[in-house]
Amino acid sequence: MSALSKVATSRRTPNRLCFPSAQFDLNYAPPMETLECPKCGAPVTYNPSVAASTHCPYCQSQLAVPFEMRGEPARAIPRIDINIGPQVAATASKALWFVALIPVVIVMIVLAGVFGAISQIRRALVPLSTPIATRDRPAGSRTSDPANAFASVALKFGSEGIGPGMMTDARSIATDGQGNIYVGEYSGGRVQVFDSTGKFITQWIADPKMPLRGLAVDRRGSVYVVQRGIITHYDGQTGKSLGTVAYSEGNGFDDVIATPEGGLVGAWYSGRDDIVRFDAGGKVTQIIRAAISTPADRSELNTRVAVDGRGNIYALGSFTSGIFKFNRDGKFINRFGGPGRQPGQLSAVNAIAVDGKGRVFVSDTKGVQVFDADGRYLTVFDPGGVASGMVFNDKNELLIVSRKQVMKFVLKE
Repeated sequence: MSALSKVATSRRTPNRLCFPSAQFDLNYAPPMETLECPKCGAPVTYNPSVAASTHCPYCQSQLAVPFEMRGEPARAIPRIDINIGPQVAATASKALWFVALIPVVIVMIVLAGVFGAISQIRRALVPLSTPIATRDRPAGSRTSDPANAFASVALKFGSEGIGPGMMTDARSIATDGQGNIYVGEYSGGRVQVFDSTGKFITQWIADPKMPLRGLAVDRRGSVYVVQRGIITHYDGQTGKSLGTVAYSEGNGFDDVIATPEGGLVGAWYSGRDDIVRFDAGGKVTQIIRAAISTPADRSELNTRVAVDGRGNIYALGSFTSGIFKFNRDGKFINRFGGPGRQPGQLSAVNAIAVDGKGRVFVSDTKGVQVFDADGRYLTVFDPGGVASGMVFNDKNELLIVSRKQVMKFVLKE
């Protein structure tokens, strides 16, 4: 499951220019700034010293960074006048004609070879443009199933729209002990409830003004929603607010996941990337401070979390493009993934989930990549869309939400 933004009201960074000290420091890292996406309202973090533009990882809009926020004030380039004598000018003129002819000669020599090379390049690119699901598939084989042999589609429901059972920008998904499916829409705060067959049951609205960034459901059907950096507790059937989950460090949560014993694990960022564990009563029982930035040696601004049946925590970092594993006691165990486009590497991650066998599922631009519990790459499959959110039910079936549709997959054992 499926880039970065923090809740604007809880962590807005002042718009000011920041300069390193006069002494050169090779380890200097420019401070990050945050602006509010003018399209969806989500906070977007960027590097003000180098970024002329950035993009919102949630509505995918390309954004122009305000000039005064880029750390480069307007300045005039001074004009330089150079006077040369007539003899030097004549010599320079001849030299310029000679230099101008050189590229023409080179182009004429290689022009014939270019046309042949283009056809070879086009043939080489054809396999790369083929979708993951159909690449290397024998001619005449079935192509309606978007997954490969590792996962087969057992259920699909949903379509684009605002009516019951329809979705516009669904990015969060969870399930309770009865198999009911809860789908949260990023914009508008709508939460829809379906039974295990995809039949619509009910819907309700959380906070309609801010992005819904995380959704968790415990086995009893209590829903926990992350908005404005706060975890709010709701009755899953009525949508009645039952209060917020208290945390002494304040607002700043990115994501939340329910544990098998009824507790919660949240990813928190407000100056530091922490992971916080709560018991079933909402009491803080564990804080892993600087959970990602300590092993990664860089700050992480957007974290997704998952928990396995033994209580191990897996944190997926969007900026670090890595998976970080911690045991039940909060001890760092392993890091795997890493940025790149090769199998086992990650690019533009969205969501993470762990199945009943301890396998780790991560969605990125390649599809859904699968690792074993120790981080060894196993396979990848195409879910037929961007897996914005992922969760496993008690039958070890994988539920994926892809903006306007929910899919259930049966996995190869």
